[in-house]
Parts: sequence; C-alpha cells; structure tokens
Amino acid sequence: MSYYFIVNIYLKEKSKPEEYKDYIDLVKPIVEKYGGEYLVRTDEITYLTDDYTPDRIIIIRFKDIHSLNKCFDSKEYKQIENKRTGFVRSEAVVIGGSDENM
Repeated sequence: MSYYFIVNIYLKEKSKPEEYKDYIDLVKPIVEKYGGEYLVRTDEITYLTDDYTPDRIIIIRFKDIHSLNKCFDSKEYKQIENKRTGFVRSEAVVIGGSDENM
C-alpha cells in the first residue's frame, strides 16, 4: 500500500510568491531522498466551489508511512520548514491506498 501526502497551499502574501519558491527548491530533494514521488505540483487549478480556493496543490506518493514520517521528521526538513510556514498557510492530509488495478 502506498501513502499519499496531499497538501493545499494558500499564499499569505499573494504579491510575493517568490518568497515561497526558495522552500519549493529546497524541499524537493529532501522528499526524493526519502522515496517520495511528486505526482502533482501545480497552481493551475479550476475552482468548483467558492469556499475551496488553494493557490497550489501538491500530491506526493511514498511507498510506506515510515518513509513519509522519516521525511517530514528529518533534520533536513526541519531546517527549511520555517520557509514554508512563514509565507504560506497549508492544509494537509495523509491517506493510505493502492493505485493498483485502477
């Protein structure tokens, strides 16, 4: 079973998206080091309701929950986490599931 980390990103300062870019550049190699595979990283979103309007959506697949937890609990991630929390508000969930036979 795979585990999927799904996060909705809301920019705190929509006029300064470049401030968040540093985090994006730094987090990708950390996620990949722990076996994470980016399935979706986009700001091309069509809103179907007025109360759900994230600026960016990210979906990352991990082979197991242990790898996911190791990634986000790692020293490397903790060192850059403030680059995310300083400029964005996020909502995240982790779901377990299989993408076999879909």
